[in-house]
Amino acid sequence: MGRHQGMADAGRDEVAGRVLRAWDVFIEQAEAVDLDRPSRLSGWRAQEICVHLGCWDDHAAMADLIASARAGGAGTPPDVDATNARVTAAHRDASREEVLAALRRNREASARYLAEEPEDLDTALTVSVVGRIPLLSVVLGQAYELAVHGLDLVSCGAAPPPPDVLQSGLAALTDVTGGLAASMEIDGEVTLATPDGGWTFVSSGGGWTVHQAPAGRIEGPAVEGPADLLLEAASGRINPVPAVARRKLKVHDVGGLLQLAPIVQAVPGIPGGPILQLAARTVGGAGGVLGRLFRKG
Repeated sequence: MGRHQGMADAGRDEVAGRVLRAWDVFIEQAEAVDLDRPSRLSGWRAQEICVHLGCWDDHAAMADLIASARAGGAGTPPDVDATNARVTAAHRDASREEVLAALRRNREASARYLAEEPEDLDTALTVSVVGRIPLLSVVLGQAYELAVHGLDLVSCGAAPPPPDVLQSGLAALTDVTGGLAASMEIDGEVTLATPDGGWTFVSSGGGWTVHQAPAGRIEGPAVEGPADLLLEAASGRINPVPAVARRKLKVHDVGGLLQLAPIVQAVPGIPGGPILQLAARTVGGAGGVLGRLFRKG
């Protein structure tokens, strides 16, 4: 038997259900808001949030990921900030119909991959914004991005993403973090725990597993809080330190979390990085040596 590869072990049906559901909910949110409304993201309207998630003639992320997987994961990770700036500038004046069509195209690109491409591509490494990880984990990663940006659209008047979409976002975050730990040969585990249950990854021997964690029982290193707050903290939308001080977030087994801190050094922009930084700050204080070392740049 080969090494475990996180949510890829669960297969396409599990991933497809989560990713396509997240797309459908986000598109419904986008259809319900005025795209010209400013969002909580500095300089971005709902328009920019939706544009950068769309599939355009000059930006076809799914096709690029598939091509990278077929080529053996060669290349360097794209500069996500530069890419977002280019795409949003190019389509800042796109009509509402064009933006919504671009979102649907990206959803369909994922659906076509999951329905038509050979399954051996699922575990092939592809170059993503956080490094080389299995293609199916990157596809699932869309659920994290869609959940976070769905929360962003709330500031534009959209209804909040439902609990199942938030849980899928946490599953994707757990999977990608576990994959990065495994790729760096870091053995460890972390649970993202919510009142409704959560997700745990265990990295060992260069592979990793992901499983659902039952509600009400937390074992080992964990960050605990409501699902939306965990996603807000993981994406840098909020500073997690005050949330811990107010007991809205709780950190369990800080030492275990610190074993994963090298991931933040290797991939400074990793989703979930602020949560790993939180462990460092809990030990060293915001102004301490560890706090400075893992502070978000």
